Amino acid sequence: MNRSIASGVFSVVSVKVVVQLLTALSTPLLYRFLGPSSYGDYAFLLSVFAIYMIFVSSGVTDGVRKFLAEDRNDANWSEHVVGFYLRLAIGLAVVGAVLLILAARFGIVDRAFGDGFTIYFYALAVLVVTAQFRDYARKTLMGFGLERYSEPLKILDTVAFITVAVPLAFVGVGVIGVLAGHLVASLLVAVVGLTIVHRRVPLSCLTSTPTERFPRKQMLSFNSMSIVLVFLLMSLYHIDIVMLQRFRESAAVGNYRAALTLAEFLWFVPLAIQTVFVHSTSELWSQHRHREISELASRATRYTFLLTAVMAVGLAALADVAVPIYFGDEAIPAIEPLLLLLPGALGFALARPILAVSQGEGTLRYPIAATGVAALLNVVLNAALIPRYGMHGAAIATSIGYGTMFVCHCWSARRVGFDPLADARLSRAALTTVLAAVPIIALATAIANPWLALAVVPPVGFGIFVGFALLVGALDPSEPFEILSVFPDPIGSRAAAIQVSLENNEGGEDGETRSWFQSLLFVAGLSLFVSGLALGILGSGVQSLLP
Repeated sequence: MNRSIASGVFSVVSVKVVVQLLTALSTPLLYRFLGPSSYGDYAFLLSVFAIYMIFVSSGVTDGVRKFLAEDRNDANWSEHVVGFYLRLAIGLAVVGAVLLILAARFGIVDRAFGDGFTIYFYALAVLVVTAQFRDYARKTLMGFGLERYSEPLKILDTVAFITVAVPLAFVGVGVIGVLAGHLVASLLVAVVGLTIVHRRVPLSCLTSTPTERFPRKQMLSFNSMSIVLVFLLMSLYHIDIVMLQRFRESAAVGNYRAALTLAEFLWFVPLAIQTVFVHSTSELWSQHRHREISELASRATRYTFLLTAVMAVGLAALADVAVPIYFGDEAIPAIEPLLLLLPGALGFALARPILAVSQGEGTLRYPIAATGVAALLNVVLNAALIPRYGMHGAAIATSIGYGTMFVCHCWSARRVGFDPLADARLSRAALTTVLAAVPIIALATAIANPWLALAVVPPVGFGIFVGFALLVGALDPSEPFEILSVFPDPIGSRAAAIQVSLENNEGGEDGETRSWFQSLLFVAGLSLFVSGLALGILGSGVQSLLP
């Protein structure tokens, strides 16, 4: 992987880990303080807001990120792009906020969603404006390649939200208090983010007039296509919650949202790759480096499969333990939907880097067609299964829709002009997952103490998985060190030295050394398999001795 892109991915992943940890701490608190019913209302409102913001924000944020990253020689290109999209962001935010206020004022909200939702939509109207500038500032910084600024703003956003929302939920303010947390956090991030943008490009460019050569039509065309794509994509996230709210009580929606929250934890690395790839591959496409793009996409697909699969296996093995501890006993009904969602979540994770590379090329008709097929299937299946099977039907329908994304976007990628499976090694990655799942699940089953299981299974399971990945060839011996080489020193420099040494050995003709290494991997894999089962038996024995 290109080192600058890898560094960008590392920056995004590092922040996402922090954000995920903070979210992991705050989500069960909100679930408990609000209760399943109010948490279901909150999840429903966020889904409606996310779908609504597609039309307000997605064309702006995707456009400014893509076109700032392009390698163009036009005079004052960056200033004109920033000014063009800032004007567009202001206009769309005002229109979006006014429409929500009118819908609340004239009773449309009450008729559509029931009594009690009007006050929430007034809050959402304000959130439209603050969220628009928050997202515009962050995506502008990313377009400049300044992930070191854009990504810490996500931490600021999360910390500010938790600081306001959790105490308000605790004292009984309810859903409106949690929405207030979003308002304060997005306003703070917007102010800080725009200040940083202003240091790079003066915001007085808002009033600048681009030349006739400025590609307004191309930008607006990309914006409109991007809105369609994001709408179809976001429907996969939210249509199940919106439809479930219509056919089931709010408590069921809250428990299903809890299952989705855990399933979406699988996506933090794929989301980081997707975030960086859109603007990073735009430059590669503009330079017609098609072979490098295929290599980049296929390796990203392979790494995504392995990282997401090991997390999915671990989450499936610990679902009975993790859900009650994390959300409380009221969330036990979320366990089965979670297990049904995991296979589809893996497929959606694989589709994300492929989609990002296609977006970087700029011709969106094939990604739109691919996403449209998955979105249509998702809507049809949800409509068919939710009335009869409730949240279990929603989980099955959504999982199938998620999984279809990978198949459809492989077809789309080849139409766009790259091969995401060139070095994906899907069969080897799948074999790794099957082999590793046996001892990991056995270990989790054998350890009766839930806290001991949470402490033992993740690190041991990860070791087992990596051992099998190396054994079957899903990973080359040098690749783990290549990934570690982007870490700060001293880890990065030492990993890079080991990587170079291993690559030299791999490139040589010393068959005896290679055979010895493969034998070592086999022994290591067998040892990890046996040790996982042994630790499970040991944990069970220790638990039986506890009072």
